[in-house]
Amino acid sequence: MAEKVLLIDDEKEFLEALSERMTIRGMDVSTAETATNAVSALSAGDYDAIVLDLQMPDMNGIDMLKLIKKSHPDMQVILLTGQATLEAGIQAMKLGAMDFMEKPADIEALTDKIKKAQAKKMVIVEKKTEKKVNDILKTKGW
Repeated sequence: MAEKVLLIDDEKEFLEALSERMTIRGMDVSTAETATNAVSALSAGDYDAIVLDLQMPDMNGIDMLKLIKKSHPDMQVILLTGQATLEAGIQAMKLGAMDFMEKPADIEALTDKIKKAQAKKMVIVEKKTEKKVNDILKTKGW
C-alpha cells in the first residue's frame, strides 16, 4: 500500500523535486505551498505522514505543527528545515513531531521515516478500532 504523504513547503522548486522523487518511490504525494492550502488539504484527505517546512512566510512550522496536532492528534509529522536549531528541534518533538530533519534531506532517510510513520499510524488505527469493537461488545450484550 502506497504511503499517503502531504508535503508542506513554500519553496515551489523544492516541493516539486521532492514530490517527484517520492512519487517515483511509489508514494501518493500531495503538496501545499501555504499554510492555508495545507489546512484545506488536511480537511480533504487522510495522510500517513506530513513533511513540513519549519520556515514559511504565512505561518511558521511550529505553529503549523500545533494546528495539525490540535485537529489531527495522531498525525505523524516530520519537520524539515534549512535552518535547524536545537531549540526548534526540542520544541517540535515536545509538540508531538515524529522527527526533525535538516535540508537537504537524504531521500532514503526521509523515505524510511515516512514508512515508519505509516506503520506507526496503522498501529494507532488498529488500537482505536480494537477499542471501539470492545466497547461495542461490552455495551450490546450479545
